[in-house]
Amino acid sequence: MVFTTPDKENDAKNAGADYVGLDEFITKIEKESWMDFDVVIATPNVMAKLGKIARILGPRNLMPNPKSGTVTPDVAKAVEEVKKGKIAFKVDKFGIVHTSVGRINFSAEQINDNATALLQTLSKLKPASAKGIYFKGISMASTMSPGINIDYKTVAGVN
Repeated sequence: MVFTTPDKENDAKNAGADYVGLDEFITKIEKESWMDFDVVIATPNVMAKLGKIARILGPRNLMPNPKSGTVTPDVAKAVEEVKKGKIAFKVDKFGIVHTSVGRINFSAEQINDNATALLQTLSKLKPASAKGIYFKGISMASTMSPGINIDYKTVAGVN
């Protein structure tokens, strides 16, 4: 989903964005609670208009953010990165990584592939100065369910 002014709409569509627009989609989200997208990208000049739906997008971690690269004047580049599989994850002050590895319509194999790729990426990001065990534990949960513990030693390429 790309929120932008009409002058950048063609760039976003050509890059492969599923939905491109502004006021009509803001109204649709606000009135109908429409949420048929996984990532929201916006240009800086439309962020003020997104304030209307911030209370809807924010709790779902969909609100565009300059830190994650989802608020940018170059929407085509941002859409291409997302389509290629760019993932964003958050690390809290306790060192816990929070991210999404799938949706309800994903197969078990797709979720497994995504989780493995995430763990391998995190393993590669381990600083050379970090000694000892890098992963103390792995747990996976859906939004409203208890976590399932995973033995990190069973994941290939993770140490």
